[in-house]
Amino acid sequence: MKKRMMMVVSSVLAAGTLLAACGENNDDTTPINENGNNNNEVTENEGNNENEGNNEATGDGEAFSSKMVTDVGGVDDRSFNESAWAGLTMFGEDYPEAEVDYIQSSDASDYAPNLNDLARQGTDLTFAIGFLMEDDIRTIAQQNEDQNFAIVDTVVMGDDDQPVSNIANITFAEHEGSFLVGAVAAMHSETDQIGFIGGVESPLIKKFENGFKAGAKYANPDIEITVQYAQDFNDASRGQQIADTMYGNGADIIYHAAGGTGNGLFTEAIDRNEGGENVWAIGVDQDQALTEGEWSEGNVILTSMVKRVDQSVYQVSEDTMNGNFPGGEILEFGLEDQGVGIAETRDNVSDEALEAVEEYEAMILNGEIEVPQTDDEYEDFEGSL
Repeated sequence: MKKRMMMVVSSVLAAGTLLAACGENNDDTTPINENGNNNNEVTENEGNNENEGNNEATGDGEAFSSKMVTDVGGVDDRSFNESAWAGLTMFGEDYPEAEVDYIQSSDASDYAPNLNDLARQGTDLTFAIGFLMEDDIRTIAQQNEDQNFAIVDTVVMGDDDQPVSNIANITFAEHEGSFLVGAVAAMHSETDQIGFIGGVESPLIKKFENGFKAGAKYANPDIEITVQYAQDFNDASRGQQIADTMYGNGADIIYHAAGGTGNGLFTEAIDRNEGGENVWAIGVDQDQALTEGEWSEGNVILTSMVKRVDQSVYQVSEDTMNGNFPGGEILEFGLEDQGVGIAETRDNVSDEALEAVEEYEAMILNGEIEVPQTDDEYEDFEGSL
């Protein structure tokens, strides 16, 4: 089983360029497909891909297709799926001969038929956006061994306990980036109480939670941290209810790793600030202070933990187009190559906190701080402070 760190090797992947791509209005970077279809339908050039077999496309994008299946949050979730589509959109702009597209999932039952739809079309590279599609992409990939697939946020293992050979596994060091925003939260809290809202409880989201708690405790051992899971990535009302309870119990800063559910956190923070309270929210995946939404004008986002799903989708598409499909590999994006980190929008973050972030990042990279990923690792970490 091979594992490699993915470096930014192409100038079009400069951090500022793609952060701008993620932050622009949806009309520019994340449009619903031009002919209006956005639910369980492939739109442009459906069925017209005649390229068969792996890695036959040329480097200019001609006869190459890269498409994705969204999670239930949809392509305009202001978070994870939107970032993936921004990266694929940028790839299509840079290689206009290539075909890019998406199919939107409205329910988990859509995953398998949507993936299968792209496989039947002969798509050169099919992305599953989210770990919840692990079982479905395993089945579809094993049924279509001559096609290339990729999944974000998990490693798909076969019956031989090895990664499936025609699936590229894209992972991130979410715990490292979450450590940094945890430290920011602890240094900014006026109540010494902060919160974390998770989507579906899972090993992946536990990385966000435990990294966040570790960073907060490292910066302020006396900080109190409340954790609650919504068990849903697409329920903003549930996110708002959880945020209401946390703020009501004294937390003044809340970090979410909950996809569209987290949008309710921002709504609640805006409502409370308009009512005279002083509370903050911390975004995830994209620089959420820049994304468009009902809450985007409220200036309640202290910072965001940026996770470069856009960068990963672009790079794997480019590699595959150039005949270097990383099938069976585990690709990890972390602090070292700017795959995770705090957002470029830092107007609300103090100079003291930014200096601490820089110091902690260096300590993580040189091994002085080992950021926990699991509950057991966090317990050991907290005990060592």
